[in-house]
Amino acid sequence: MKFVDEAVIRVEAGDGGNGIVSFRREKYVPRGGPDGGDGGDGGNVYVKADTNLNTLVDYRFTKFHKAERGENGGSADCTGARGEDKVLLLPVGTRITDVATGEVIGDLRHEGDVLCVARGGRHGFGNTHFKSATNQAPRQKTNGTKGERRQLKLEMLLVSDVGLVGLPNAGKSTFVRAVSAAKPKVADYPFTTLVPSLGVVKTSQGRSFVIEDIPGLIEGASEGAGLGHRFLKHLERCRVLVHLVDVHPIDESDPVDNVNIIENEIKQYAHELYNKPRWLVANKVDLGTEEEAKETLEKIIASMEVKPERTFIISGLNKTGVNELIFALQDLVDEVKQQELQQDIKPKAEDFVWTEPEVITRDDDEDDFDEDEGPEFIYKG
Repeated sequence: MKFVDEAVIRVEAGDGGNGIVSFRREKYVPRGGPDGGDGGDGGNVYVKADTNLNTLVDYRFTKFHKAERGENGGSADCTGARGEDKVLLLPVGTRITDVATGEVIGDLRHEGDVLCVARGGRHGFGNTHFKSATNQAPRQKTNGTKGERRQLKLEMLLVSDVGLVGLPNAGKSTFVRAVSAAKPKVADYPFTTLVPSLGVVKTSQGRSFVIEDIPGLIEGASEGAGLGHRFLKHLERCRVLVHLVDVHPIDESDPVDNVNIIENEIKQYAHELYNKPRWLVANKVDLGTEEEAKETLEKIIASMEVKPERTFIISGLNKTGVNELIFALQDLVDEVKQQELQQDIKPKAEDFVWTEPEVITRDDDEDDFDEDEGPEFIYKG
């Protein structure tokens, strides 16, 4: 299935049903009084997180989604039926933004999270609502209010614990294959990874974390060069970034310069991402000696503006030092998850302000009303 992580859609909540002007007209009941019912409320539009989905491809082709309108009121004090809600199923990790205002309405971070993105209109009142001791034959009614209409931007942000960054051919895909069951493409040329891939790393019974590999970044990525800029947003929810650097580049480039290129692109993209906890991992140590890798790491750290919290030396190919790295990552992920559970942040729907409905009055003179004009009179103005 095609990987689509962005879509723009239009949603419309249902309008509220109108109230009606009606009078009870039955034999032997010469003045039955008003019996016009209220309309029904319009349906809401909701979005719901579903773990069975992993792409927004359906919303690239179906861009308009509307909830049902509330029915109009009826005679005999019958209230119109409420409009049916519209529920849109989205992948877990989807962020919803109002295109007009740029406001983030909410995030669907957990399975089953539900968010109201458009409120249905409120029902109108029938003339029974206006009956009183001094107004025994009211000819007023109100129409239902309009439902919310919005244009929404949907962004699917992959939910992972550990995000891998680095230049193309730094060995990220090889590392993911070494520690998980995921099988991203591996080859001896750049940009073998075209879309983000996720892998589950199981460290022990009941303990695991999700690792994410995005396409390699190059200089100018924050401005649109290469592929990685399209997927940097997927790293926003990672708990830690693992910067993988090839200490023996096949093109004989300087690892110090390579690291600073990536660090600068992350900084240009978003300071929030740049300030995430960062671990520096020297990869492909099998092509040289551990002493050479340590010397290279020292030079890299000295040149970095944001110092890495921890450093490791590994070989993704023969798995040297890999176990030490993944167990350390597991401990960090467990610690951060525990802190997040204590916060228990849930998305909230934006408050909807009801507008007062306009009261509509029948213009006919009450004294001219013909009691024999039929079983009922419904004003549809």
